Amino acid sequence: MPATLRSYRPGDFETLYEIDQDCYPRGIAYSRRTLRWFLSLSEAECLVAEAGGEIAGFILSEWDGPRAHIITIDVLERNRREGVGSALLLSAEDGLMQRGVQEVVLETAATNDAAIAFWQKHGYRERGIYPRYYLARIDAIAMSKSLVRDQDH
Repeated sequence: MPATLRSYRPGDFETLYEIDQDCYPRGIAYSRRTLRWFLSLSEAECLVAEAGGEIAGFILSEWDGPRAHIITIDVLERNRREGVGSALLLSAEDGLMQRGVQEVVLETAATNDAAIAFWQKHGYRERGIYPRYYLARIDAIAMSKSLVRDQDH
């Protein structure tokens, strides 16, 4: 069953927090306070994917003029490899393009081969390394993608 996407609602918060805790190790996953802060930003957008009547994942991004930052994308393990992450990402990119965003940036752990492959599959390219970015010991790969409008539409 394909996931359906919708905008974040405040009642989703605890579920999104729990998903983030499941997706990332302690110290990398966001605290409730930090996740609430990101969600409260006026320039933030959070899309939620539902599958089988339950939240399967979400993407949280923020934008500032021509540049956006993907804060996190989280998909429950049982819903991975079903297109949930790709659907969230493509929808978020469409929304960012509509806001005039021309470039999206993100960071991912250099040790997370699955995430690196996911981002590369979607056109993100390495633009640098942040040494000891996570937990003061795991390097992050900084990645970016140019968003170009299709001139045929």
